[in-house]
Amino acid sequence: MERANAYADAGAGAQEPLLLFEPVHATPASAGSAMRRRCADLGLALELHPRERLLDAGPESLSSAELLALLLGGEPGRALHSAGGVISRAGGLAGLRASSYHDLLHGSGLSEARAATVIAATELGKRMMSARGPKRPIISSPRDVDALLGVRMRDFDREHFVVLLLDTKNQVLGSPTVSVGTLCSSLVHPREVFKPAIKISAASVILAHNHPSGSIVPSAEDRQVTNRLAQAGKHIGIEILDHVIFGEGCLSMKERGML
Repeated sequence: MERANAYADAGAGAQEPLLLFEPVHATPASAGSAMRRRCADLGLALELHPRERLLDAGPESLSSAELLALLLGGEPGRALHSAGGVISRAGGLAGLRASSYHDLLHGSGLSEARAATVIAATELGKRMMSARGPKRPIISSPRDVDALLGVRMRDFDREHFVVLLLDTKNQVLGSPTVSVGTLCSSLVHPREVFKPAIKISAASVILAHNHPSGSIVPSAEDRQVTNRLAQAGKHIGIEILDHVIFGEGCLSMKERGML
């Protein structure tokens, strides 16, 4: 109930379009095995090749020297030795972060190109740490849902079922389409609705679908599906704040006392 009230009382949200999530193309599981085979074929030790280790076990598994060796480039063993020396002479990562181009060029024995590469990487890291992501729309009422989805939803000639994924502040984390139906109906299962919500750790969701006929009156099926999803949400701890129907206008089932 508190989340439902927050939906109505939250501050005015930004009315800006939100892109759908794009699928993430992960590195194939066989990539690591391929790397190991390639190193074995060349008679090389995998642990001496930071690039192969990065692809095999992920960047978090590499030491600071290995990460720096990737920036310096060249023969892996020599690059690792050079990287360790650079970090040591700089007084650790804190010292390396504070080092100037002149310090690296003359104090660490790096070439001009490699010293410039390290300085550029350090500056990029600083900027990434202070960078802020794009401002997320905030949903405070059905009008915000309409502003975010209305144009998109009314153009469909088939029923599309969309789920707005919200965090604890009602900020929109995503708006995936979980089902596309026929000209007059859309079949949706709880697992399709809550799978993206669970995956992204959403605190709550708002359901939305369109009626190609233009009517925004909830059908008996709309009410059944909404009640079924609301019950499922209670069991898994993800509350459904509303179900908005789009057609010639829009209707909030929450405002009509149907949820």
